[in-house]
Amino acid sequence: MRVLVTGGAGFIGTHIAASLTARGHDPVILDALLPSAHGVAPPMTADAESIRADVRDREDVTRALRGIDAVCHQAAMVGLGKDFADAPEYISCNDLGTAVLLAAMAEAGARELVLASSMVVYGEGRYDCPMHGQVRPGPRPVTALEACRFEPECPLCGRELTPGLVGEDSPADPRNVYATTKLAQEHLSAAWARATGGRAVALRYHNVYGPGMPRDTPYAGVASFFRSALERGEAPRVFEDGRQRRDFVHVRDVADANVLALEAVGNREPGVLTAYNTGSGTPHTVGEMAGALAAAYGGPSPVVTGEFRLGDVRHITADSSRLKAELGWKPVVGFAEGMAEFSTAGLRGAPA
Repeated sequence: MRVLVTGGAGFIGTHIAASLTARGHDPVILDALLPSAHGVAPPMTADAESIRADVRDREDVTRALRGIDAVCHQAAMVGLGKDFADAPEYISCNDLGTAVLLAAMAEAGARELVLASSMVVYGEGRYDCPMHGQVRPGPRPVTALEACRFEPECPLCGRELTPGLVGEDSPADPRNVYATTKLAQEHLSAAWARATGGRAVALRYHNVYGPGMPRDTPYAGVASFFRSALERGEAPRVFEDGRQRRDFVHVRDVADANVLALEAVGNREPGVLTAYNTGSGTPHTVGEMAGALAAAYGGPSPVVTGEFRLGDVRHITADSSRLKAELGWKPVVGFAEGMAEFSTAGLRGAPA
């Protein structure tokens, strides 16, 4: 299978290309090599055909689609960024870029798509109240965060809630610009599938980490922030009280999920987008992750700051059993093993 991997020179895309090659497929890399994602003068892989182009350029994308059997769409701006002033660039890269790609696919007759989505489309995770059962808390008030009351409360009685796992059929409730663009990507892909008879899969990634993460950029993930601090001899700074729950999933497991989805997407019902949560299935707190990474690196120990970001949610962990049952995916890199490897793995250089 000849697969166009947009963003294929990036953190996750590089691993997907390697996994495709290992399974006998032919990846074609399309990447704009933006400094915010790659650092200074990032190289293209020598193991696959590579095209330096922006996914928003219709002519370049159309040329790249020639002879392509399926598309794996990874190109995107990620993370919370610097502030709301980033919103136009997020929407341009993520949503306009997706619209241009899908329009070119419709014209070229390409009908199979795997989309990199994110668990951030859910907003807060699932919560249960001891009195009212499952509830959906709204955004946490600034006054509560300033008072270090980080746990969401029941909107009906004010009791503290118990977090649980989110399923794919849960309502979407994006809480920041990045999350909003990821949900829009899903809606655009679903509309493309209905209009063209295409088949689409959206993989809702959890907190992906591993070799090749970008360092020292506001668009990187929290694991990269902690690892960069350790390299500088500084203690990782953990926001809130460090007890916020996440699912840290290794990039090689995510790459394998993409390849399995690509291999199976042609068997799916045409005209439909199917979403899959993609996580390890073993939640950990951010404080636990920082501690494991610092211990594997050799210190210094993390510092819990009590600081917060308004765009952050408290707990988000999801049930990935649908992906395991329908595609036969099984994450193989455990938390301790993955953190030990990541503590010494190479990162991408600082942006220009």
